[in-house]
Amino acid sequence: MTYRSVSGPGGEPPPGPSAVRAGGDSSPAVPPPAVPLPAELAEPARTLFAERLPLAAAYAELLAGPGVLRGLIGPRETPRIWDRHLLNCAAVAELLPVGASVVDVGSGAGLPGIVLAIARPDLAVTLVEPLARRAVFLAEVVTALDLADTVTVVRARAEELAASRRESAAGRRRRAGRSGPSSRPLPVDPDVPLPVGTGGPVDLANLPAELRVPADVVTARAVAPLDRLAGWCLPLAVPGGRLLALKGASAAEEVAEHAETVRRLGGSAPVVRQAGLGVVDPPTTVVEVVRERAGRPAGPGASGGRRGGAAR
Repeated sequence: MTYRSVSGPGGEPPPGPSAVRAGGDSSPAVPPPAVPLPAELAEPARTLFAERLPLAAAYAELLAGPGVLRGLIGPRETPRIWDRHLLNCAAVAELLPVGASVVDVGSGAGLPGIVLAIARPDLAVTLVEPLARRAVFLAEVVTALDLADTVTVVRARAEELAASRRESAAGRRRRAGRSGPSSRPLPVDPDVPLPVGTGGPVDLANLPAELRVPADVVTARAVAPLDRLAGWCLPLAVPGGRLLALKGASAAEEVAEHAETVRRLGGSAPVVRQAGLGVVDPPTTVVEVVRERAGRPAGPGASGGRRGGAAR
């Protein structure tokens, strides 16, 4: 498919993709984007995504199309994709060091992991998602948006990935079939295909060695309360690395309630931060926890997946 810009808010070209007919005909072959960038959000979007704003618009279309049809995001969220989801997640990029490795736990539809990878191409992002249909969607999005050089999708629970990394570091795990492929893709959902993409997420058993090391930053959005989140995410971070948990209005209450549990799990005192001040309104609320030491691993039966769907 060839993409071109058509008239957007205020007469300027919008970032969204629009198919054109073959043979040089410049008239649109499809209706305008389902989620056009609202005029009042154009400046924040340009600030956060810069020259990769068209890529963010393409992702918005995938969320509003296959994402809704596959049940990864609620249909009522479509009008709010830009403000509540894309810009809310992109604001967190300011908290990430240059060239950081990032693990996004319970990635769901790719929020915030895909958004951070779009806004910050210097990041190495691993999307961790235990549910097959979500993991397959993420892998298709990565291919469709040409993000495979910086983004890897792993179908696993957070505690499974942490255990795999501990075993790898101790030299106790040996993968069979080293002469074979480095990943075993899951089947792609044939019912609601994306414009591009036939690959699949990496199976944990075949995770490449370079992904078995702790990350600089672990992110999560609407996955679980802070105590459980710390148990799943802190083991995935390097000592001195950080958990950035995107939270809502109850962030301060969660911090007060779970600070002692976070400490027992090896984390610092949680700090509530506001990302995107002066750019997005309201700013994004983030709870930051630094991994100070090893804590108790998450117990059996814990889950790294989100609850209640991908829409946050």
